[in-house]
Amino acid sequence: MRSHGCGDLRSVDVAINVQISGWVDRCRDHGGVIFIDLRDQSGIIQVKVDPDQGLELFAQAEHLRNETVLQVEGKVLDRPSISINEKIKTGRVEVLATRIAILNTVSVNLPFSVSIHNEETIREELRLRYRYLDLRRERMNRNLRLRHLTVQTARRVLEDEGFIEVETPILTRSTPEGARDYLVPSRVCGGEWFALPQSPQLFKQLLMVGGIERYYQVARCFRDEDLRADRQPEFTQLDIEMSFINQEQILNINEKLIATIWQKVKGVEIPTPFPRMTWYEAMERYGTDRPDTRYGMELINISDIIQTLGFKVFSNAVASGGCVKCIAVPDGNSTISNVRIKPGGDILREAQAAGAGGLAFIRVREEGQIDSIGAIKNNLSEEQKNELLCRTGAKPGTLLLFGAGEINTVNKALNRVRQYLAHELKLIESDRDNSQWNFLWVTDFPMFEFNEDEQRFEALHHPFCAPNVDDLGSDSSNYNKTLPNARAQAYDLVINGLELGGGSLRIHDPELQKQVFNAIGLSPEESQRQFGFLIEALKMGTPPHGGIAFGLDRMVMLLAGEESIRDTIPFPKTQQARCLMTQAPSIVENKQLEELHVASTWKTDE
Repeated sequence: MRSHGCGDLRSVDVAINVQISGWVDRCRDHGGVIFIDLRDQSGIIQVKVDPDQGLELFAQAEHLRNETVLQVEGKVLDRPSISINEKIKTGRVEVLATRIAILNTVSVNLPFSVSIHNEETIREELRLRYRYLDLRRERMNRNLRLRHLTVQTARRVLEDEGFIEVETPILTRSTPEGARDYLVPSRVCGGEWFALPQSPQLFKQLLMVGGIERYYQVARCFRDEDLRADRQPEFTQLDIEMSFINQEQILNINEKLIATIWQKVKGVEIPTPFPRMTWYEAMERYGTDRPDTRYGMELINISDIIQTLGFKVFSNAVASGGCVKCIAVPDGNSTISNVRIKPGGDILREAQAAGAGGLAFIRVREEGQIDSIGAIKNNLSEEQKNELLCRTGAKPGTLLLFGAGEINTVNKALNRVRQYLAHELKLIESDRDNSQWNFLWVTDFPMFEFNEDEQRFEALHHPFCAPNVDDLGSDSSNYNKTLPNARAQAYDLVINGLELGGGSLRIHDPELQKQVFNAIGLSPEESQRQFGFLIEALKMGTPPHGGIAFGLDRMVMLLAGEESIRDTIPFPKTQQARCLMTQAPSIVENKQLEELHVASTWKTDE
C-alpha cells in the first residue's frame, strides 16, 4: 500500500520510486501542472501531476476533492529552488506522480476544513461532533503523539526503577467519601451494583499486601461530578505505589520521573530537587494549597500590627478569631484606579466571588505618605504605619489591598485577586506559559477538614493517608482526641498553580485504620461492611507503603500548551458529560432494564 510515509521523504530519497498514501490536503492548478498536498500521520508531501505523464492521470487529478483518500506512485524529485518550503520537513522534495489510485472519496460536504493550511477557529461543539475529522488535523495528531511519548517515557523510567505494570478491576464496589460513583447494575446478582473506580487506591494497597512492592498503571478512572475545563467523567491517571519506602524517597523517584518526561517531551531540563513547602506555609503565603510561584504579590499577615486599630472592620476580624492580610501590588498606584476596587469594580468583583465583603486599600506615596479611606488613615499610628510598610516592603507607588474576616475567606479572596492581577498586569504570559515551569511539593496537609453541613470530620485527601506519628503521641488509646488535629504524611505536586498529582504514605496498621474510620463518623459496623476486606488484609503482614497518582490528561495538557484536557483526549465528553459524536448517554430498551432488575423513574417530558 505504501513504501514511505508522506512526511518521511527527504533529499536523500531523490530519484527513487515510492508508493505513498494519505488524504488530499489541498489541490492547486499552476498553469497546466497540478500540485496535490498529500497528508498522512507522518506529515505532508507535495505531489506533482504533469500532463506529460498521461492525460488520463491529469484528468483524474483535476477533480479531486479535499480529504479524498489516495495511493500515489511516483519518483522523488528535488523541488526547484524557487518553490522550496522550509516550513515543512519535506519542503525540499516533491513526488512526480506516475499513477494515482483513489482509495475512497468524499461524498458529503465536510463540516469544517481539515487542511493544515486552514487557521480558522472551529467551534468546539463542531469539533467534538465530528471528532474523527478533528483527529486528522495537525494539532490533534500532534497532541496524541505527545501523549503517547509521555506515557512511553513514564513506563521506561518506572520500569528502570523496578516497577511492574499491573491492571486493577474496572468493576468494583461502591465506597463512601469523594465524588459520586458511576454505578453498574448486575444482571446475575439481582439488586446489587458494581461501581466504576474513582481510582485504583484500595487495589494498589492490596497489591502491596501481596508483595508486589513496586506497581504502576496507566489507569482509567471515573467520577460522576460537575465538570470543568480540566475535568472529565472518565480520565486517566498515572498511578504508582511502592513498599518499604519513606516520603523523601517517594518524592525523589517522582522528581526523576517528571524531570525525565519534561526533558524527553519538551526538551526542557528541570532542576531537582523541587522546592518543598508545607500546607500551612502555602495557605499563609498564598491563600491556596496550589500556589503559583512564578510571581510575587504574596499574602502578608498583618493581624498583629492592626489588632488595636480603631478601624473596626480590621480589629473586629482579629478579635473574632479571623485575620487581616494584604498583598502589595508594585506600581499599583499607576495601573489600578480606585474605581476598580470600589463597588462595581472588576477587582472587587473577584474578591466578592470568593466570599469577601469588600477590599480596603492603601496607596503608598513619596516619603512614606499614605492615602486611604479616612477610617484607616486616621486611626493608623506612625509606629503602625512604619511597621506595615516595613513588613510589606512597600515602596512609593505601591498599592496595598487588604482582606479582613474569617481566615479561609480572606485566603480565598486574596488568592483570587492575586491570580487575577497577575494576568491583568502581565506578570505571566498566560495560564499555560510554557517558558517557565515552577514545580513545588506541598506537604504536611491536615488529616481532616470539618464539614459544617454534616457536622463531622472528613478526610482531606482520603481516609487511607497515614498520619504524622509526631502528632499522635504515644498513647494509642488517645488517638481519637489527637487524630482530628494531626497532619497527614501527604504531598501534592504543584506546577504553575495547578495540581499535577498527589499522594501519601498509607496506613498499614489495622487498628489505626479503624480509628481513622471512626474519626470520619463510620461506626465499627459500617467500617466492617464497607472496608472489612481491607482491615482483614492489613492484619496479614502489611509492609509500610505509599504512592502517588498523576493526572495524565492534565500533564499532557500542560506539555502541549493547551487550555483544556479535552484537546489531549481522543474522544472526550462535553461539560454536560455527553459524547456529541456517539450521542451517549442514550435511552435503552425496557428489555435491557428488565434483565438488569432496574427501572427508570425519569419522565420523558422532563
